This record gives sequence, structure tokens and C-alpha cells, in this order.
Amino acid sequence: MLNVFVLLSRSRAYPTGVSAVRASDLCPRIPGLSPAQARMCEARPDVVAAVGEGARLGVAECRRQFRNHRWNCSHIGSARVFGHVLVVGSREAAYVYGITSAGVTFVMTQSCSRGNVSDCGCERSQPQGGAGWKWGGCSVDVRQGIRLSRKFVDAREVERDARSLMNLHNNQAGRKAVKHNLKTECKCHGVSGSCTMKTCWKTLPSFGQIGDYLMRAYRKSRRVAPHWVGRRPTHLRPVKGRRKVRPRDLVYLEDSPNYCEPDPERGSLGTAGRECNRTSPDVGGCEVLCCGRGYNTHQYVRTWQCNCKFHWCCYVNCDACKERTENYVCK
Repeated sequence: MLNVFVLLSRSRAYPTGVSAVRASDLCPRIPGLSPAQARMCEARPDVVAAVGEGARLGVAECRRQFRNHRWNCSHIGSARVFGHVLVVGSREAAYVYGITSAGVTFVMTQSCSRGNVSDCGCERSQPQGGAGWKWGGCSVDVRQGIRLSRKFVDAREVERDARSLMNLHNNQAGRKAVKHNLKTECKCHGVSGSCTMKTCWKTLPSFGQIGDYLMRAYRKSRRVAPHWVGRRPTHLRPVKGRRKVRPRDLVYLEDSPNYCEPDPERGSLGTAGRECNRTSPDVGGCEVLCCGRGYNTHQYVRTWQCNCKFHWCCYVNCDACKERTENYVCK
């Protein structure tokens, strides 16, 4: 699905009529869309283009955050980004939903400010400023970004089962992560840079900051269980502890597999063939990453030109430098 979203994200470079035609051609090819998502895809190609861009951003950040872990997010993107990406309702699944929802919200908010999405723009309803400063400029309209993101992303969760409740909660946590990490920027005004008055506006942080924020939420994620009324779950409750689940928490239903051995149905590709750090005792270290199976050592020599000197006129002399290096690969 991600590859089709890439094509949709590029359609914004064309006039609206062409974009609509492209969307009508491409939307039926996107697997896993709910009827509501399919209708939105046809009607709002500008929104779906931002969805595709946001999904790619979320997947890239997921891979960056988990690059040294046993589960490294490497297969996300070849599968459906929205829908049950991981069969197991694990804490890794919680992060995937949180970060992809955050990515869509981030790009949607950004696109509104840049005028790439119709019906939204800059935030105009900021509260009153303070002494020596006022709101101005183009504050990002995160409320509209959240609204449009929710309308598309949450529309996939039609099953109304425990897993859908989990997904919806983590989608919301991802959106809140974007809003929570907004930053304020200001510009000074006054004679000779005296800064007698400042104009301030809200802007988006780097997406890496949002990824870091959600990674901390991942480490503190809470296991939950559905509360049933009749045959349907109505909400999620914590399995341990008295503290209620907060909207910004990431939540999961099942313990994670160990990800040591291949088990595609449970989202595990195994760790055989992964490079590891022999000296690290932490994640990414050979002992942890290789799951006790050991590792192979590969030696190679890197050669390059170095200490180059220019001689007048007109040639360059270089030495040949060599470096012997080793890398370690899990068995």
C-alpha cells in the first residue's frame, strides 16, 4: 500500500483535475481501505497525498528508533500501513500505530500551513498574548491536522473489537504527541533590535523529537484488557495498577514474541544475519541481538587515497591508506 501512497503523494504537483483523475485510478489499487477511506480517497486526493507522505515519514522514524532492536520495523511498509499491520497486539504494534498516526498528523498540519490542503491554513484563534509580545505570523493549525488525520486513519477501525479499541487509542496517542511537542518561535520588533515587542507563533518540531517522545511512551506502555458489555468491548482498562490509562499512553493487549526466530505471522523476521556490536551489553550488542546463538566475525581491508598533495603544475600525488576492520553478524 505504501508504494501506491507514494504515487498519490506526488499527485499534488499536478492541477486538481489531474490529481482527481489519478486518485480515481489509484484509489481502487490501495489494499485494506475501509469504505469511508475509499470515499475520502476519491473525494480528497490532496488529503490522501498528505496521508501517504505521513505514513512514509512514520515508517522511516520507526525504523530509525528500532534499528538496533531484535524487532527493527523492517517489514513495515511492505505490508499494509493501516489495518492490522502486526497480528499480535504487542507494544511494538502500539508504537507502529502511534508513529504512523503522528506522521499523518504532522504532514497534514504542515500541508495546511503551506496551502497544499484545501479548507485549512494557519491557526487564527490564538489566545491573547502577554506583556511585550503577541501572537502573529502563521501558527500551524494542528487542530485541523488532527481532525483530518483522525477522519482518515481512524476510519479503518470498523471491527469494533478489542484490537480496534487498542489501535484507536494508539492512533490518538500519536496525534497528541504532535500537539504536545509544538514549539513557540518569536521574532523581535523595535528600533535597533531593542525587542520592544515580540511576535510569536506555534510551529512543528522536528519529527525525530516526536519519535523520541513516542519511544519513551513505548518503554512505559501499559498492558490493557477490554471491558465487555454484552458481546462488545466498550473500553480498555489497565491489567496492573490503579492508575487509569491516559490518552497519551501507548497500550497493548499481548506480550511481545522474543523476535529471535523467524515467525512472519507474528511479525518476527528473526535476527540471523543482522550486524551487531561486540562490545555493547545493550540492545544492538551481539549477546542480546543474537539471542545467545553466537556471531560470525568478518574481516576486510578498506583502501582509499589519502594525504593528497597538489603540485604546480598540474598533478596530484596521493598515498594509499589501508584500514583493517571487522564486523560481526548474528548466526
